[in-house]
Amino acid sequence: MPREMGRAAPTEEYPLTTTEASESSTQWDEPGARLIAVANQKGGVGKTTTAVNLGAAAAELGHRVLIVDLDPQGNASTGLGINPRSLESSMYDVLLHDVPMDDAIEAAAVRNLFLAPANLDLAGAEIELVPAFSREMRLKNAIMKIRDDYDLILIDCPPSLGLLTVNALAAASEVLVPIQCEYYALEGLGQLLRNVDLVKRNLNADLHLSHIVLVMFDARTNLASQVATEVREHFGDLVCKTVIPRTVRLSEAPSFGQPITVFDTASRGALAYRDLAREVAGEPS
Repeated sequence: MPREMGRAAPTEEYPLTTTEASESSTQWDEPGARLIAVANQKGGVGKTTTAVNLGAAAAELGHRVLIVDLDPQGNASTGLGINPRSLESSMYDVLLHDVPMDDAIEAAAVRNLFLAPANLDLAGAEIELVPAFSREMRLKNAIMKIRDDYDLILIDCPPSLGLLTVNALAAASEVLVPIQCEYYALEGLGQLLRNVDLVKRNLNADLHLSHIVLVMFDARTNLASQVATEVREHFGDLVCKTVIPRTVRLSEAPSFGQPITVFDTASRGALAYRDLAREVAGEPS
C-alpha cells in the first residue's frame, strides 16, 4: 500500500524515546565549551546553514563560538568569507599532520565568532585516516587543547557516516540534527541515531541527541506542517520550538560570505536563528 502523502514515513526504524532530553546541558556557564555536532547524513538539509547561523547568532549574544568545518566541500568556510584556496592550515592538517588547532583557526568578520576551516584536501582524510593511530579520536584530541578558549564549539559534519563524522561524534557531547520539513524528512535518520548509539557505547559515553531543529519550513504548504507535527510526535521535547523558515535571503547569504544575521539582520531567517540560539542556550527569548 502506498504511503500517505504528507507523512514523513521513514524507511528505517528509529527510537522514539525522549529520555535523553533531560541529560542535555542548557546553559553555557560550565567549564569548557559545549561541544555540539551538527549532523544528518542526508545532503542539502541545512546542516551548514544551521551551524553557521546558529554560531553567528550565539556570538551575537556574547558567547565565544568556534565553528569546526569538517565537510570537504568547505561550505561553512566560504559561508563565513574564508577562501579555502588561500589557507595555510586547515582541518586536514589538524587531523592528518597533527598541526595544532590554534594554527588553523581563523577569525570571522562577526565578533566572537571563529572558524576552523576546511578545503577539498579533507576529502582524502576518509581514506588516509584508516591506518592512522587512534583514528576516531583525532578531532577530540585536537579540540581538547583549545576547548577552554570557547563557550560553544559547533562541528559541521559532512553528509555521510564515515570517519570524519565518527570523529565529530567522538569529540562532541551533544548532537543537533536539522530536519527539513519535506517528504522523506526522516529517511535515514534511524541509521544516524544507531551510529550515535554505537559511538556512545564504544567511544564517547557522554554523547547524546540534544536537539532536533525543523528547517526549510514553508508555512504555505500542508506538507511542511504535517512533517513538523510528525517529527514532534516522535521526538517530543527534543524538537526545538523554534522553526527555521525557508527564505530566499537565507539561501543568498552564503554567496556573500556572511551569516544571515549580518547579511539581512532583520530578516525572518535572522530572527529565527537568534531565537534558536537563545533556545539552545536555555536563555529567555
